Amino acid sequence: MPQTLPSLLFVAMCMGLLAGGAAQAQAPDPSAAPAAQPGARQLPLWELGLGVATLRLPDYRGSDHARNYALPLPYFVYRGEWLRADREGARAVLLDTQRFDVDVSLAAAAPARNNAARQGMAELPARVEFGPSVNLQFWRTPDRSAKFELRMPLRAAYTLQSSPRNVGWTFNPHLNLDFRGVAGGWDAAVQSGAVFGDARFHDFLYGVAQSEATAQRPAYDAPGGYAGWLALTGVSRRFDNTWVGAFIRYDNLRGAVVQSSPLVKTDHNLTFGIAVSWIFSASDRLAPAEK
Repeated sequence: MPQTLPSLLFVAMCMGLLAGGAAQAQAPDPSAAPAAQPGARQLPLWELGLGVATLRLPDYRGSDHARNYALPLPYFVYRGEWLRADREGARAVLLDTQRFDVDVSLAAAAPARNNAARQGMAELPARVEFGPSVNLQFWRTPDRSAKFELRMPLRAAYTLQSSPRNVGWTFNPHLNLDFRGVAGGWDAAVQSGAVFGDARFHDFLYGVAQSEATAQRPAYDAPGGYAGWLALTGVSRRFDNTWVGAFIRYDNLRGAVVQSSPLVKTDHNLTFGIAVSWIFSASDRLAPAEK
């Protein structure tokens, strides 16, 4: 499809923001920066880079077919007061307190060319998801090198087409354990939580219209509700001006309301990837010090 490549590049850009979010940038040369207050760390306001990512992605959660991708990976970190793309992800901060914050989170999914289960059906376009996330912090070390929190993102999903359309809502409450600078300077994160979607979102992925039904693929009207759970872990590290990162994600659809869809061919999926980026530019202006 003509829109497949631009869609993949957009998804790569979104993944670049999130990949940048997984990285903890090293502080600039102290000799070139103003003296920071005790207990504070001052980093560039923004950093920009470019690299490549290799990914293994299922066509969708529940698909028994996966594809390999090699994509250019933009690397972008921004540490503004309200708009941020850092180790917490790409977001706009709406409210930030000691234990509680609200931001706008972002996610993206690659397009899926038809596999055997969807033969003769319309192809699934790439999509972007965004919406508010309420985050509650349970524990954090004084130096912010580790923290444990509950994240509750509620996102609206839109297709990436010449005429984008809303295809429903998703909700993914999950626990997140984050470590910074462990095991020789690596950053690591572990997440796990449930996945929910409304009927329109599930029908977009798993519904089969009467006109698309076959003897092997009966018509199916997907309900909204519980869509299984996922677990994800990732690591990253900066080596001077080079950033490397990797992740692995496990999805399980056992007990999901869409498990009876003829398009769900497996109750589990594994997604993984690795990326390398070169950071070639950074702001002379420093971000507000992190206490």
